Order: sequence, then structure tokens, then C-alpha cells
Amino acid sequence: MSDMRKIFAIVMLVCSIASAQAQHVYDFSQVASQTIDGVVHIRTVQARLTPLYQSFFGFYINQGMQRREYSAYGSGVIISADGYIVTNNHVVQDADRISVTLNDKRVLTATLIGNDPATDLAVIKVEASDLKPIVFGNSDSAKVGQPVMAIGNPFNLTSTVTAGIISAKARNVGIIDDNQGESPIESFIQTDAAVNPGNSGGALVDANARLIGIVTAIASADGYYTGYSFAIPSNLAQKVASDLRRYGHVQRGYLGVNVYEMTSELAKQMQLNEVRGVLIARAVPNGAAAQAGLQGGDLLLSINDTEINSFAEMMQELGRFTPGDKVRVTYYRDGKTRAATITLQNSQGNTELIRN
Repeated sequence: MSDMRKIFAIVMLVCSIASAQAQHVYDFSQVASQTIDGVVHIRTVQARLTPLYQSFFGFYINQGMQRREYSAYGSGVIISADGYIVTNNHVVQDADRISVTLNDKRVLTATLIGNDPATDLAVIKVEASDLKPIVFGNSDSAKVGQPVMAIGNPFNLTSTVTAGIISAKARNVGIIDDNQGESPIESFIQTDAAVNPGNSGGALVDANARLIGIVTAIASADGYYTGYSFAIPSNLAQKVASDLRRYGHVQRGYLGVNVYEMTSELAKQMQLNEVRGVLIARAVPNGAAAQAGLQGGDLLLSINDTEINSFAEMMQELGRFTPGDKVRVTYYRDGKTRAATITLQNSQGNTELIRN
């Protein structure tokens, strides 16, 4: 074989290997076949009383109230073979009736098991025993730049898949309202996978067909996809769903601190070489952090070896724990890095599980 033919053969081999590797990374056909049956279409019906007006000679007279029904749509992710489904709270809140359409076209009636406005998550249940759940993955190990696939029902187009990459993590975009006195927990996975109205509550899965997020929102001025969407990390969703199934509401652990996010100016005032951590503005008296010796002015650096550099990261990390759980924190005070073990409390200032 001539030298030129050898070079050409080597080049073709390299191109073939590169093409195979690229296909392995970005071909989601196998992932779709493994997960598409695990995502459902959700339809809700809400009855409202609205004024009834009747025209008399050009004047509209209130004739009382009339009952009208309004429908809304979204998606959900099957998390157990016996019918538990996780979705967004905003998909099912205030619904009088909830129905679920499976990928095989079966339509089932669903009941609300519990909801958590602070994370915009809810769990519903259908009576079935042969469903195909999507396995939870570890959202902590998800990396910026890795390929992901979104599965849902945009515009009522059932069983739709789109693909993209993780664009960022721990995004706080201010879309969850403060409800019932609980601080919203926003630490979204940001992706450029195309998501539109109807995708809410659907799945964000990785290349191993593991659930790493619950699709929740899009960044858009007109309500339609313009480049970025956001998903609740699966580790947080799994804990919330487990609590809703067991207790009907979430058992949330609190540090008992008010914090500021660090800025370059604050870092300079504290004579730090880098901007890191979150600054404790106040430790609630007799709260979990205060009982462990932390105080206002301390710089919280990590929780259980996970670095904390924003309020969103702190809330995401705490969101997976229950009152009574112990967490190890590191913090900075007076030029020294210190450590403490904190026993988390509930919203009432003790370590008991909150019962209905």
C-alpha cells in the first residue's frame, strides 16, 4: 500500500471513530425508548363561579353567578410502578379534577397526594400496577456542558422529546412565589433543550436515561421558548416527593440563619483573597446554627463538604435534609476556618417531624 493510501486509510479510520463517539454522545434514540413511557400528559379541570351578565336595551345587568369550567395541561413523571407521579405544583394546584394520559393512550383519574409550593412540586397518584417509572439520577453529579433530553407535552403534543446541554446549575430566577411564609427554594438546572407551555412537570434526563430534573419554567418574554429552560434538580425532587408520599407535606430542615450573598466589596472588607461563601447576617436566637456556636458576621463556606457560594446553593443543599438531621458546616471567622456540627430544626424551632 502506498504511503498516500496509508495516510488516507488512517484519516478515514479516525473520522469513523470520531463519528461513532459523537453518535454515542448525542444519539438519544435509546434514551427516548427507555424513558418516553415514563412521562405522562396531565389535564386538570377547575370550576369557577363567574358573573353572568345579560343585555337589556344596551345595558348589561348582573344576573348572578354561573359555574364555568377551565382546563389546563402539563406533564408528569412516573416515579413508581404503582402509580405515583411527580409534577409541578402550578400544573395541579386548585384543580377539581385531574386526569392522566399515558404514552399508551390510557386515560386514568388521578388524586392529589401532596404539594409543596416552596419548590413548585406536587405528587399525584393513579390506580395502576404496570407503569414504567423513570429511575432517579444524581443531579449533583450533572455537569455544565453535558447532553440532556427533555420529555413532555408542549402545546398538547404528547410524547415530545428535545435535546440540548446543561447550560448552568444553581440558577435562582425568582419565579416561585413566597407562599405560606416559606422561602422559595430555587436552584435550577438551566438547559437549552427546547421547552414550551405544556412541558411543565416533565422529565429532564441524562444520556444514561436517568432523571436529573423536573422541567419547570422557560426564560422568555412572550411565554414561548427562546433559548433557555429550567428544571428542579432530581435530588431535591426525590426528597420532596418522598416526604409528600409519607407525610402529605415536606419535612424541611432549617439552619436558622439570614444570609447575604458575597460581593467583591464585602470580600475586600473582610480581607479575603476571593469571593466565596455566604455571609451570615443574623443567627436566629436558639436556632440550629446559634446553638452550634455560629453568629452574625460568620462566613458560611460549606455544608457536608459541598461548597456554598449562593443562597440558591445553600437552600438546595438544606432542602434534602429533615429536622433532626446533623450536618457538618465549615465557616470563616476572625481569619480562621472553623467547623461545627449542626442539628437542623423544623420551622417551629425544634427537631420533631411536623404532623397534620
